[in-house]
Amino acid sequence: MRKISIAIDGYSSTGKSTLARQLAKSLGYIYIDSGAMYRAVTLFALREGLLNGQPNAERLVELLRGVELDFALNPDNGRSEIRLNGENVEKQIRTIEVSSHVSQVSAIAGVREKLVKLQREMGRNRGVVMDGRDIGTVVLPEAELKIFMTASPEIRAARRYKELLDRGEQVSYEEVLKNVRERDYLDSHREVSPLRQAEDAILFDNSDMGLEEQFERIHSHALRIIEKTNQAPG
Repeated sequence: MRKISIAIDGYSSTGKSTLARQLAKSLGYIYIDSGAMYRAVTLFALREGLLNGQPNAERLVELLRGVELDFALNPDNGRSEIRLNGENVEKQIRTIEVSSHVSQVSAIAGVREKLVKLQREMGRNRGVVMDGRDIGTVVLPEAELKIFMTASPEIRAARRYKELLDRGEQVSYEEVLKNVRERDYLDSHREVSPLRQAEDAILFDNSDMGLEEQFERIHSHALRIIEKTNQAPG
């Protein structure tokens, strides 16, 4: 049984990670959260004091040579979670502070170069589901299934707001909506690997869709592509 690569791109808070995790578990594939990698680098930059005002891009890229990023299974929830130099930082990278800086860090060419190389190595042997901003266009352009997810800014902000409140963060909906819109602009207008839909990606708007319906639709489509791939000669 030949496996495929699945690339899921789209705007923030569209549920990319949730969908990718569900697909990977159902198909027996490896899930790679590329967004968590950029968030971990952002957390590292914050800890090093490199994001006061304009990001100190040159110093950050230099320090990244000694930074190790990987994923490890959390036995408490069965999920693969990001580690920064051996420390599980899954909770720390989801704060509004990290969210407010991650688009700036992601726009740094040296950061993207390092992480794209690492992501390509992770996805080299197929059988992966990877989500992010440039997976289908830059990281895995040969992926057999590409999905581009979107939803209205207001709905995405409401989802993110609830998520942050559930984690105990004190934020306002207006603050979260502002962050969502700022990230949309920065992600779409950066010079290096801007957020855009790949020509052969399926546009998927889940503004009025529940998680179960979303998963069933994409899962069925993935199974059809896997079947078609295995019926092809060679």
